[in-house]
Order: sequence, then C-alpha cells, then structure tokens
Amino acid sequence: HVQLVESGGGSVQAGGSLRLSCAASRYTYSTYCMGWFRQAPGKEREGVAAIYPGGGSTYYADSVKGRFTISQDNAKNTLTLQMNGLSPEDTAMYYCAAAVRMCGSDSYRVPHMFDYWGQGTQVTVS
Repeated sequence: HVQLVESGGGSVQAGGSLRLSCAASRYTYSTYCMGWFRQAPGKEREGVAAIYPGGGSTYYADSVKGRFTISQDNAKNTLTLQMNGLSPEDTAMYYCAAAVRMCGSDSYRVPHMFDYWGQGTQVTVS
C-alpha cells in the first residue's frame, strides 16, 4: 500500500508558476508509474503527466507539453510537477497517483490504471 500526499497548490495569476509535490509513503522509483491528474468542476479527470523511471519515460498531455515538467526524487520518494505559463484553463484539483505497473503513452492518462491516489491540491489561475 502507498499513501500519497500532495502539496504546493494555490492561487496564481495567469502566466505564473507553481510547483506541486507528492510525498509517497514508500519507495516507488523504478517499479511504479507515477502520475498527475487534474479535474475541473463538471469535467472528467484528465491525465496531465506521468513518469516511469523504470523505462526512462515521461508522458505529457498535449495541453501542458512544454509548460509542465514532471520529475521524481528517488532519495526523497517525492514526485514533483513544475507548472509554468499557467492559464485559467489549468484551474483544477490536481491529484497525484501511483500505478503498480509500467505505463505507456496511452495508459498514463487512464485513471483506473492507477492504484493509489492522493487527496488532491487545488490550483486556481486567474
């Protein structure tokens, strides 16, 4: 079992940056696919980015490519999402998720592929 705790959300003006962090309760590097999802009111949960260090791969939704960067700190069991160039369309609850399997360019965006979820952190861009 893995517990995930997100932090770093908040309110920012358009064009600004935020850095989200997700602390995992156990070692997840190399064997887990770690991802970030977001969900805006009235919309479906959307896969934003994922990383699978075991395969040396990262994946990004087209809507965030070039603006967001996902990374993982092995020593600290921490997943990070650096978000730059934020726009109001990025406003949502952001969730960290872990899958006990590898992920690919299609599967990283599928919520039910992930086994563990954090409680979410709100990002508001005005």
